[in-house]
Amino acid sequence: MSFLHRTAALPALAGLALAFAAAPAAAADYVQAPGSALTFASQYQGEVFVGRFPDFRTTFSFDPAALDSARLDVVIPLGTASTRNPERDETLLGSDFFFASKFPEARFQATRFRALDDGRYAADGTLSLRGISKPVTLTFEWTPGAAPVLTGKATVPRLAFDVGGGDWSDVSDLPNAVAVSTRVVFSPAK
Repeated sequence: MSFLHRTAALPALAGLALAFAAAPAAAADYVQAPGSALTFASQYQGEVFVGRFPDFRTTFSFDPAALDSARLDVVIPLGTASTRNPERDETLLGSDFFFASKFPEARFQATRFRALDDGRYAADGTLSLRGISKPVTLTFEWTPGAAPVLTGKATVPRLAFDVGGGDWSDVSDLPNAVAVSTRVVFSPAK
């Protein structure tokens, strides 16, 4: 290539480099890895109890520099709920609470993400539970690395989803607010 041809090609190469630099960053895609946990906590007549959903599944697209393209999807098989108390678990799975036979899964999907002042993030999404969909916000910390980790918390108003209505709607015995916590270990999606 002559000097004239090389210098004529430089503006085209510079334009191509600028186009790539101006393109929006793409979020990395992740799937849930072993070592993850999803728990809920409440109390009944002053006694605190904690439950787990051992079989939940999470997919996540996330890059702190590209929050507009972030996506979170959590599928929760309700029939796997366990508080390590067989009587309470039977009640939770029944029609007064999760009604797992009719509504086998809950799902949280978030497509709006915000950076918070303290280095955490907020995922504004929709929780679908018992055939009812309502907005819920998950606040979380993100630890990047070879096996990145999302550590988050949300508060779910159980009565908004008809969980524990009727005889169980007395919030002095069973509070409306249920604390949900998660620690999800990720690996890159293939």
